[in-house]
Amino acid sequence: MSSKAIVVQPGGGYEKVILGERVAAEPRADEISVRLRASSLNYHDFAVVSGMWGPGEPRIPMADGAGVVVAVGEGVSEFQVGDSVVSTFFPDWLDGEPVAEGFGGTPGDGIDGYARESVTGPVSSFTRAPRGWSHAEAATLPTAGLTAWRALMVDGGLKPGDTVLVQGSGGVSVFALQFAKMAGATVIATSSSDDKLARLKALGADQLINYRETPAWGERVRQLTDGRGVDHVIEVGGPATLEQSMIAARVGGHVSLIGILTGVTGEFPLVAALLKQLRLQGVLVGSRQQQIEMIRAIEATGMRPVIDREFPLEQIVDAFRYQETNQHFGKICLSF
Repeated sequence: MSSKAIVVQPGGGYEKVILGERVAAEPRADEISVRLRASSLNYHDFAVVSGMWGPGEPRIPMADGAGVVVAVGEGVSEFQVGDSVVSTFFPDWLDGEPVAEGFGGTPGDGIDGYARESVTGPVSSFTRAPRGWSHAEAATLPTAGLTAWRALMVDGGLKPGDTVLVQGSGGVSVFALQFAKMAGATVIATSSSDDKLARLKALGADQLINYRETPAWGERVRQLTDGRGVDHVIEVGGPATLEQSMIAARVGGHVSLIGILTGVTGEFPLVAALLKQLRLQGVLVGSRQQQIEMIRAIEATGMRPVIDREFPLEQIVDAFRYQETNQHFGKICLSF
């Protein structure tokens, strides 16, 4: 079955993004074929498409995909034709501890991704989507949703009454806010925009900090927690924000190292980490089993994701240019 596909030529860059066609093979044993309907944008996808980490060969981008099963191969019992499904970021990481380093098996990077209408792949490449969610809503989960879930619920062991600091209003941070409130935690949110802070408050944020007005926001977090600091920090900024995040964390606190929005290198405040006995955990999405558990919790609580804007597949470059403006709140999606 031939269908539309976006292809990024070697090296990447917006000028090297073309619309082509790809054939989805009939499913073999333990495979399914999916008519994809949506994807969502993440910083990792931006790095591939823009050329920051461009591919070494022609590559279909996008790590997140959602759609409907149209055929199943021999031996498949988990899915049936007509099921709504959503992709997994690491198709080979089913459960337990991570085993692979980097993105060699990640759709849209090491292997072809989901910026296309049809795909055939192993059952492990998908899970069931949340009941009642649109395809665009489901497509927000494999990267941003699962990253936030793992950081708080798996690595962090979040408990009711814990305090959580989230940075900004991108996909991971908004999901972290929603999951934290789902679990009965107190959330402190930062942003440079008062309008976005108001939207974060509407989602449940308990305390707000405009980091442009309060550059020493780590100390402000300590003030808001009576000098103790927060239990968990969702650190998405990178080198320029890590020091403030460490100041904001309590003694023995948990800092999830997720984003590199301000770069990939910088000075590390080692003494502060030692004196406060901080637990810094690098987070690279999560396993298939963790995604299944996240979706179970989502269905039990009725949570819905926040989608800022949707673009057609053919306007993928426009979607990434919009992402670069940092105007969005929550997720940007492709719907097709």
